[in-house]
Amino acid sequence: MPYRANPLFAPGVSNFYAPAATEASAAPTGVDLYARFALAGALGCAVTHGALTPVDVVKTRIQLEPEVYNKGMGNAFKQIISTEGAGALLTGLGPTVVGYALQGAFKFGGYEFWKKTAIDTFGIEAATNNRQAVYLGASGIAEFFADIVLCPLEATRIRLVSQPTFANGLVSGFLRILKEEGVGAFYAGFGPILFKQVPYTMAKFAVFEIASEKILHAAGKTKDQLTGGQSTGLNLGAGLIAGMAAAVISQPADTLLSKINKTKGAPGESTTSRLISMSKTLGLKGLFTGMSARLVMIGTLTAGQFLIYGDIKKALNAKGGVEIAAAPK
Repeated sequence: MPYRANPLFAPGVSNFYAPAATEASAAPTGVDLYARFALAGALGCAVTHGALTPVDVVKTRIQLEPEVYNKGMGNAFKQIISTEGAGALLTGLGPTVVGYALQGAFKFGGYEFWKKTAIDTFGIEAATNNRQAVYLGASGIAEFFADIVLCPLEATRIRLVSQPTFANGLVSGFLRILKEEGVGAFYAGFGPILFKQVPYTMAKFAVFEIASEKILHAAGKTKDQLTGGQSTGLNLGAGLIAGMAAAVISQPADTLLSKINKTKGAPGESTTSRLISMSKTLGLKGLFTGMSARLVMIGTLTAGQFLIYGDIKKALNAKGGVEIAAAPK
């Protein structure tokens, strides 16, 4: 532990020491550390999803009414603004920000926790040699729990976007669904959201980690050797690659999620039967409706999330995550 003499208070005493300034704040550990990871993830997801609400509104409308919004993303923006006003592009902002803040906390904080758990269970050497499996497993488990808290708010958001007159906002929309359809309505899309979000998050973290590793190898540096600007570039570049891959993988389930939350099912109709029926009706082409809008949205969103997450972790001194990527030679 580094100490230094303090002659100001005892000029003739050589054995008087005071703690060095660098010891003023110890790095967080345990619950404190993972709470900081969670906060960084919450802010990253809330800011990026909130900022891209207009794109999400357009994407959802294209998925739900392809016969109306059939001239591309740009024209869909114009159609919505001309018929409903520019404010319509912010429909669902409340549930988007709240829902994805909660999801981001569970997703990013959970990913760090489950990754560390895997490393502790299997050992650092085995985890490093099988790091892709660690990335996939940790992110998949984290996203499962994140979706439990996200699903009710995502159901509310989609209902507000698909039925603009349904309610005035998050609270009124949430309460109306709860009153008229019950708690089960919030989880009608839980299957699709799992099929969308779990593969998306697994691809997102695994591709980000692998892309980061490849970029660092090409540069011949470790993360600790990067300047602030280089670290930002790494997070943006690897995040964009990860976002594009994740968007394609999760697109079919995203379309089904929008469809199943648009209206309530018929009495006695199960969620599974509704999903099967919708998939048959849509076909492969229909399941990828709105892909261009989603590529723009998810690519930008994912790059922004990793950028914000990295910067906030630094600001919070949350540096206790375990690194298992192969060091560049």
